[in-house]
Amino acid sequence: MTKYFITGISTEVGKTVASAIITEALQADYWKPIQSGDLEYSDTHKVEKLISNSKTVFHPNSYALQTPMSPHASAEIDGITIEIDKIKEPTTKNHLVIEGAGGLLVPLNDKDTLLDVIKTDYKVIVVSRHYLGSINHTLLTVNLLKEKGFDVSLIFSGNEHKTTEDIIKKMTGVPVIGRIEEEPYFDKNVIKEYAELFKDNL
Repeated sequence: MTKYFITGISTEVGKTVASAIITEALQADYWKPIQSGDLEYSDTHKVEKLISNSKTVFHPNSYALQTPMSPHASAEIDGITIEIDKIKEPTTKNHLVIEGAGGLLVPLNDKDTLLDVIKTDYKVIVVSRHYLGSINHTLLTVNLLKEKGFDVSLIFSGNEHKTTEDIIKKMTGVPVIGRIEEEPYFDKNVIKEYAELFKDNL
């Protein structure tokens, strides 16, 4: 069974929607190790509302923090320290989709970053969204993952920006799973359509 770790080049680039699509495409289990803020309507709740299959199991966060900030800062406000060995991957016989928080080098404490949560057997999917500076952020993210020996692929999110995407493809040489267009809304049907589109590329 495959484990996919979904990361973004920054925050608010469409990781949660991408996670829902991949979860639906594989009827995989879903796990968000660290949730910072929005506990009433967390990313786990959002993915739960977007998928249609009945096979997916949602695993609890290792850390559910109160404040929507970088995990290290949010944990400090909650009076705790995130310990990397307490972030334990759930046991499942199914595929597993793991959604990160922010980008790769988001600090969890004084020495560990989100990158330290990614295990060598995870396939990493980077969600890239076009904005000024996104080429740099995408190349930094993908190249760091490649240097560490990970199996990396890309999903583009938002309206097509051809010159940006062409140079990213050329310079990274990693496979592109697909694009999530700028949809007016995302619901179960839209997610299902994308799941069908992306399935063969996973």
